[in-house]
Amino acid sequence: MTNSNEQNGVAGEDVVDEIDKFAELPDVPPKRKLKLSWVGRIASGIVIFWLVIAAVGPWVAPFHEMDMDGDDSFLDAHTNEYGTFYLGTDYLGRDTFSRVIWGARMTIGISLAATLLAYALGITLGIAAAVKGGWVDMIISRMNDAILALPSIMLGLIAIAAFGSSIPILIIIAGIIYGSSVFRIARALGLDIMVQDYVEAAKARGEGIWWIIRSEVLPNAAMPLATDFGLRLVFVVLFISSLSFLGLGVQPPAADWGSMVRENLAGLTYNSWASVWPAFAIATFTISINLIVDDISAKSGGSLAKKMV
Repeated sequence: MTNSNEQNGVAGEDVVDEIDKFAELPDVPPKRKLKLSWVGRIASGIVIFWLVIAAVGPWVAPFHEMDMDGDDSFLDAHTNEYGTFYLGTDYLGRDTFSRVIWGARMTIGISLAATLLAYALGITLGIAAAVKGGWVDMIISRMNDAILALPSIMLGLIAIAAFGSSIPILIIIAGIIYGSSVFRIARALGLDIMVQDYVEAAKARGEGIWWIIRSEVLPNAAMPLATDFGLRLVFVVLFISSLSFLGLGVQPPAADWGSMVRENLAGLTYNSWASVWPAFAIATFTISINLIVDDISAKSGGSLAKKMV
């Protein structure tokens, strides 16, 4: 009898210890906060700086983007002397510092609008292809493959030759070209999510397709798509700048980083830095975004990078 009580006591202590062990576990998984490294924080500061400049640049620039050296607009109202050119002047005597600031609005503004259009098109068509499947998926995918088969610059040149060069045309062209890449990511994510158990459970409950897209597909695809947004913005900035460098993007006299590099390139042989500063602006903005994306992907164990193309 005593042995039985002792065995029951030992068993009871084991049960209590087991309960106490699980009692130490949290009720719900702790929320994970996104923490950037010092490199990511510096890169974030640079990106925020350029976004602020793009928003308020025309109001803080010392001169207008079209003012030339020798014009009355360069005269200081108090001293009746010409203003200071912090980064020198370009080949027409325009203040480089002011034009870089004005160019931030044009380059970043067009690129951001085109990237948003690319995501609106890519996510809509990609999720539709993944959810519907069948002939809908086949038709959209083949059309998307046709766009991807052509080099982006060549396709842009053909479109500009057909429709002309203007800011709305540049936004639409870049949105369609880079929307094809977003389509591939959104479709791949949608196909992966649609076969998950929680989606099957939602279908078994009788949930409609729009509820599944809104409550299951989009929330689970949001993080990879948001991370890819930064990379896509970089590609669009380089695309718009390349077109401007070729003389087919933003047209003079408007300030644009790509066109500023092209216009002042010949000045490098005369020790003019007018083409270096807009190139430096492009490099700092695009590299900083890449560093942020790499930092976020590294914090996620590289899982986000595997889903991006």
